[in-house]
Amino acid sequence: MTENPFYRLAPFIQEYIYRKGWKELRGIQVQAIPLILDTDQHLLITSGTASGKTEAALLPILTSLYFQPASSIGVLYIGPLKALINDQFERLQGLLEESDIPVQSWHGDVAQSKKQNFLKRAQGILQITPESMEAMLINRQTDLKRLFGDLRFVVLDEVHAFISSDRGRQVMCQLQRLARYQTRPVRRIGLSATLGEPDLAMSWLAGGTNTPVALIDDKQTRRDVQLGLEHFLIRSDEKQPGEKAESQETDEETSALTELDSTGDYGFPADILANGESLYRHVYQMCCNAHKTLIFANQRAEVEETAANLRALAAQNHTPDIYHVHHGSIAAPLREAAEAAMRSAEKPACVAATVTLELGIDIGQLDQVLQINATHSVSSFVQRLGRSGRRGTPARMFFYSREEEPDAKATLGERIPWNLLQTIAIIQLYIEEKWVEPPQIPYLPFSLLYHQTMSTLLAATELSPPQLAERILTLSPFSAVLPDYYQIFLRHLIQTKHLELTEIGTLIVGLEGEKIVNNYRFYATFEDERGVRVLAQSREIGTISSIPEVDTSIRLAGYTWRVITVDTEQKVVNVQRARGKSKTIWAGGGVEIHTRVIQGIHRVLQSETHYPYLLPQARKRLDQARSLTDSTGLVRESILLSAPNRYILLPWRGTRTVDTLELLLQHDGFAVSTHTPFYLEISKSPDTVEQVRKRLSKLANAIPEPSAIVEKLPGYELQKDKYDRFVPDSLLREAYIKDRLDLVQAAASLQEIVGK
Repeated sequence: MTENPFYRLAPFIQEYIYRKGWKELRGIQVQAIPLILDTDQHLLITSGTASGKTEAALLPILTSLYFQPASSIGVLYIGPLKALINDQFERLQGLLEESDIPVQSWHGDVAQSKKQNFLKRAQGILQITPESMEAMLINRQTDLKRLFGDLRFVVLDEVHAFISSDRGRQVMCQLQRLARYQTRPVRRIGLSATLGEPDLAMSWLAGGTNTPVALIDDKQTRRDVQLGLEHFLIRSDEKQPGEKAESQETDEETSALTELDSTGDYGFPADILANGESLYRHVYQMCCNAHKTLIFANQRAEVEETAANLRALAAQNHTPDIYHVHHGSIAAPLREAAEAAMRSAEKPACVAATVTLELGIDIGQLDQVLQINATHSVSSFVQRLGRSGRRGTPARMFFYSREEEPDAKATLGERIPWNLLQTIAIIQLYIEEKWVEPPQIPYLPFSLLYHQTMSTLLAATELSPPQLAERILTLSPFSAVLPDYYQIFLRHLIQTKHLELTEIGTLIVGLEGEKIVNNYRFYATFEDERGVRVLAQSREIGTISSIPEVDTSIRLAGYTWRVITVDTEQKVVNVQRARGKSKTIWAGGGVEIHTRVIQGIHRVLQSETHYPYLLPQARKRLDQARSLTDSTGLVRESILLSAPNRYILLPWRGTRTVDTLELLLQHDGFAVSTHTPFYLEISKSPDTVEQVRKRLSKLANAIPEPSAIVEKLPGYELQKDKYDRFVPDSLLREAYIKDRLDLVQAAASLQEIVGK
């Protein structure tokens, strides 16, 4: 009996498992129990969504805490999203109700009274965001030993969301800064469903420690999956929901539909997937045919447009309004209402969301995931697919690929359905290879260097330059920052009055620095959009990025609102519900697409495979794309004439390589327009393809020095992250060369282009 890991768990956990009716522990849970209870190692657990990763970590951690209580907070759980922390908090409360272990969530939406009550006892589990942890390090300096002196475990949830971002590197800095106040080494437990290269993640997880990292990598997890993909050509005369649209279905398309069985190729009803009605009518019908639906779009504006159109269709068809919106600009009560609606078993619900619902929050028995356009990465596809298919049901995901109808003047590149091809390539990379993008870890994260320098100095009040350098340069994210770089950096901050050198030779925060650090927005390493608050009868709806005019209409939370009053000084607008057309007000951002995805697109175009999840219009559009690229030579040639003295270049590489190619071409005198990362167009070129090839060959054989490529870049192009504007340009150029140029692949790509 003692050999069964179940009997090693604390009594209250065994009782909880009995109450929940678990028949057995899952494989990763069985593996994790002895690793956590019998070793001193860090642990990385990577396994599919809904495979029990959280319990694999927490059941033995709580057992350890139960039998050997900590004198301070014993477990620090760091999550990337408030919604995820809220979800885990509710789950933990049920697990801990028969124990004497307190748990408290901690972020900007949690009442101060609850936080203060927890701090009085300062034991058990603290669930916190990186931003709230930063505030604690700065503002509770004298309490840190009492709060965390006997900390035993740190659980980092959704490691893949942290590892490639400044937020993740901020967390690593925080853990090392906390170590100054702890009596024993703290063990780190990382959890993730999607990791491209676990070895890199293990190295990251151990950052700043000498503790080895054990790995539980459950590659054997298999799930039933239902996939579907349909293509929609959006025409300029297409009717909006509520307006009668004429059928555009052809005889060929009707025939193709009759050949599908009643559930379609992958479990999606064929009768609602015919081309002819607008995309949103299809989405609406899919939602009507399911109890719980989660719709993902890549931008907030797309989310708002989707929800607004679904509500219009519901009103037209006299069906209930079951639609909710969930993204970072929606007020917390509305986001929480959306989460509650998805968890409620009684009523149907449909939530349109961005990445805010992509991570591990449990949103109940979800029937299906719908995706508007391609995900930006394989990792995102896997995460979103994993939202459904819990509790023994198949994971079910349907893609809608939108394409604006090309006009008569469209170039060859503009006539290719890149979004459809990207969707197929992403699906195939995971289905065929289980490949996921590896993390991108920068060598010179200077924005974070500014943030941690100012945070450390603010917490300590004053330090000598050697003391500050010792504290900062020993943090694992800055292992490649040379002392000479840091000396240049500190001198620049003194010159710009972000730091001040006192008469006795110590450093304190300067006048300009105080303007930055004395603001709650400083706690975040990401650019926190300073939104305009939108209120409806004193109830906050959310935020938009710019101030609208009075009597105009805006779209927010899936509704149309008429602007009644505007307070430009306080950045507040008051609105009331309205009807009719409206606009969304947010700025968009760029994304990086991996070379493997672009090369996957190339393979899709070269192949004759008809993938079983494609529905009729997607099949037809893929055939058209293959025919066009074959007849024009696009899949065989890397240089094609687009117009007189204008050529298309096809490197078949990812965003970083193509961006580097653009710089190389500009440095050589070409005029370049990018359609990153799919292709580039060059002008001011010789008269023939062969002459272009010769010029590119000369460039490929004489790649300029990196410093020459970036020396003329303006400051705003060097600034990528939040605090880069406070870093001297000389250092930003070094960071650009190390972290944003890909000269090796760009040179290889040029050689391939001229070789064809």
